[in-house]
Amino acid sequence: MKVLIDIGHPAHVHFFKNTIWSLQKKGHQIMVVSRDKDVVIDLLNAYKIPHTVLSKVKPGRVNLFEEWLIRELKTFNITRRFKPDILIGVLSPSVAHVSWMQRRKSIIFNDTEHAVMAQKITYPFCDIICTPSCYQKDEGKKQLRYSGYHELAYLHPSYFTPSSEVLKDLGVEIDEPFTILRFVSWGAHHDVGQHGIENKLEFVQELEKFGKVFITSEGPLGREFEKYRIRVPPEKIHHLLYYATLYVGEGATMAVESAILGTPSIYVSTLAGTMGNFSELENKYGLIFNYSDSDSALAKIIELLNDPELKKTWGLKRVALLKDKVNVTEFMVKLIESLPDKKSGIFLSSVSDESYA
Repeated sequence: MKVLIDIGHPAHVHFFKNTIWSLQKKGHQIMVVSRDKDVVIDLLNAYKIPHTVLSKVKPGRVNLFEEWLIRELKTFNITRRFKPDILIGVLSPSVAHVSWMQRRKSIIFNDTEHAVMAQKITYPFCDIICTPSCYQKDEGKKQLRYSGYHELAYLHPSYFTPSSEVLKDLGVEIDEPFTILRFVSWGAHHDVGQHGIENKLEFVQELEKFGKVFITSEGPLGREFEKYRIRVPPEKIHHLLYYATLYVGEGATMAVESAILGTPSIYVSTLAGTMGNFSELENKYGLIFNYSDSDSALAKIIELLNDPELKKTWGLKRVALLKDKVNVTEFMVKLIESLPDKKSGIFLSSVSDESYA
């Protein structure tokens, strides 16, 4: 079987990497098309995943639409040559459109309810809309829910083993308290009009009272923050999140990753409360806290960092979560392998058994 996978964000590299390797081991042919955004290219190269770069991110909404058109044209041409059985992406318009035009199967993964514009131009053209069970919207007969999160495709214990070696790169001892602070560029199509931490310098000053602070940022950092920038390879960031005392940030993916790894997570964004995975992680598992107000978030940060049992408590919460969730990579591989022999609309019973519900 031939599979084309579209990767447009660093999180997509992690999301698909184990599925790519699993399918290759089974003898399937995989083609990856990529997008030059943040550390996407660095990650793909670090994992030795061959890929074809289709476009480079440019600021502005007009440039975003232009980029989508470029990706669509290039994906169309590549698909004509490669002739995949299935095209796969995370809310990727080009995957949906090209598969529809060339009469090929497609799977669209999505866990972001508020990405309405991309949904409107993607969903009508794909075969499956695959979402976590906690996803808050009903997308109709194409929707397939599974009990997990995107981040469990690579942070499930079957695939991720933390290594403390990364701490040496930062001069941090095991059990030494430190915080990871994440800033985003707010340039995605679903970020228009949104914002996150408003008093960044105050956050850093308060966090420093409890230990070292390391900042990861999508965009340029101000001079006052540059000394805090993380200086580790991007493929090591999850090991760092595992050992961190606390994660604080505007980055949604990293907030969920931290929670799943058993690190207390504070998500600060006007988008807080709009996504099912965040609501479930807060209300059911108590692993994350969502705030649209920076002052309230800072008060919670201080409360948490004054708790000497913080990491131990979150480790127990993580165990409870993992008992409830499936191996997402296994689910993805099973779904992909089941699709070529099924017609749209009748394949769901073969993959939505009790183990994935």
